[in-house]
Amino acid sequence: MAGTALDTELPASLLTRLQAIDTPSVCNAIEVAQGQRGFSAYTRGTMISSDPTAPAVVGYARTARIGSRVPPSESVEVIRARRLDYFRHMAAGPRPSLAVIEDIDYPHCTGAWWGEVHTAVHKGLGLAGALTNGAMRDLGDLDEDFPVIAGSVGPSHAFVHVTDMDTPVEVFGLRVQPDDLVHADRHGAVVIPPAVFSTLESAIDTLMDSEKLILQPARQPGFDIEALETAWTAFEKART
Repeated sequence: MAGTALDTELPASLLTRLQAIDTPSVCNAIEVAQGQRGFSAYTRGTMISSDPTAPAVVGYARTARIGSRVPPSESVEVIRARRLDYFRHMAAGPRPSLAVIEDIDYPHCTGAWWGEVHTAVHKGLGLAGALTNGAMRDLGDLDEDFPVIAGSVGPSHAFVHVTDMDTPVEVFGLRVQPDDLVHADRHGAVVIPPAVFSTLESAIDTLMDSEKLILQPARQPGFDIEALETAWTAFEKART
């Protein structure tokens, strides 16, 4: 049985570095670390950030699924008990952590799980942010420093309720296992494979250095096709 991200030590310096760069750069750096293109553990489609200016959120996934289109068939007592179990699940586990919530009604999500109350509660429980294919609301009133990367915006909670938790979930084509290390920002999200934990920091350095080979000349006065040909040759030799 394959291990989880928790089975591989995450260097503290790598965590700090990941929190300082965007998700596209992480995708590129993973390919550098793997030595090939084709990495595919990332979201597809356009997602919405509650705060597009917020830095990336990085955390171990605390997973759950919700539904909201129709009322739950179970008793009120069962639904309430499960919600408290959900909060206990979110409060437990390693830190930093990220709530990763699959709305089973997608793409017809009608109820927002993420609003002013839930962002405040989850932040208070120690989570760093949220990733969901579902809806969010209360924009402008959500707690700062708790970015929500969602699939849509809507005004109501409808019949939203927890269906299960601590299970594999899927958000915009990204399959997330409990305790996966997830990096997310306004571009979407990516699961970072444990196999690259030990080399990813150096891969980020390599990526940034290689991009300078084309970005610096391109931003200089007098840049032309001849300068591009020279710079691009060096860039292609350095890139994955």
